[in-house]
Amino acid sequence: MSTDIPDESFTQEPFTEEDGVLYEEEVAPQHGVLGFTVRELLIVAAWLVVFVTSFFPIGWSPALWTQGIAWILPLGVPTVAVFLIVLRRFSPEGIRRVGSLGIDQFASVAFSVAAVWWIQQLWQYVAAMAQTGTSLNVWVPWVQVVVLLMLVVLTVCAPIIPGLRDDFRGRLVTLAHRNANPVRPVVARPQPERVVAAPAAADEALAAIEDEFVDDTTHDAEQPGFGESMPLTGHASGGALGTAPELDEDYVPGYVRSSRGGDETDEALGQPFWVLAPTERDVFDEAGEALFRVGPEAWVLVIEDRGGAYLVRHDDGRVGYLHDIADITRG
Repeated sequence: MSTDIPDESFTQEPFTEEDGVLYEEEVAPQHGVLGFTVRELLIVAAWLVVFVTSFFPIGWSPALWTQGIAWILPLGVPTVAVFLIVLRRFSPEGIRRVGSLGIDQFASVAFSVAAVWWIQQLWQYVAAMAQTGTSLNVWVPWVQVVVLLMLVVLTVCAPIIPGLRDDFRGRLVTLAHRNANPVRPVVARPQPERVVAAPAAADEALAAIEDEFVDDTTHDAEQPGFGESMPLTGHASGGALGTAPELDEDYVPGYVRSSRGGDETDEALGQPFWVLAPTERDVFDEAGEALFRVGPEAWVLVIEDRGGAYLVRHDDGRVGYLHDIADITRG
């Protein structure tokens, strides 16, 4: 005796609405009256009660139809839901959704909103009656609330009520509407890495200045007393290359003296030079963010004088703007 095993890959494969071959479960044929199920007929009958009673005065105000557009939520939207339920039986291939909601889902929302609207009206009436002590002959809102709660049961609670849940069994399995699918996870936007590259011209100028400074320092070191009168201090990077002497007010580095030729010229002033800040100061990039700091413990190379700000270069290659150039000692 052989047992047929269903193909699991077939049941896990997604099906579109046009396939028309996959059902939730095997159930007996569904019987009804005039082409409608009992649940659908109850929905239409309840809606007729809501529609007819809407022409009667509410009690503390005229009929619902005379209150501007107040009829849209308590009557207009439920009427659209009932119309779609009826249309679905006459035209199965017609309107199947309202937005991302199926027709039964839309009807559940419509009847729930209408019931809440009428409950709010009754709440206001009871509160006013408690404050004033007056009572009116009010029956329309109570009928509307009771009937709409019945419609909520026939739609929202129907899938769990015996006898009514048969309307939702054995239905054709379809893909959910795109707007009803699970949302995608949200991740933080990656921050771009900030890379500040030193211009090639600045690297070449720095190399030339360093070579000239080393040669000039070697020449000055043959002079007597050099080691005692002018001790060396570290550059911004802390390395031996590019170190500059701690100077008194009358001292000018040799590499600058050799470039001036006795008198300062426009050409000499346009070349890179060293500066020493008397206090700690920030160097900023073009976006205004601090890159590094300069201070009195080390000299820093100025690539270009921008008129009110210096374009300075750190020994690690970073280039930024020194805006606070007050009391700067310039080599």
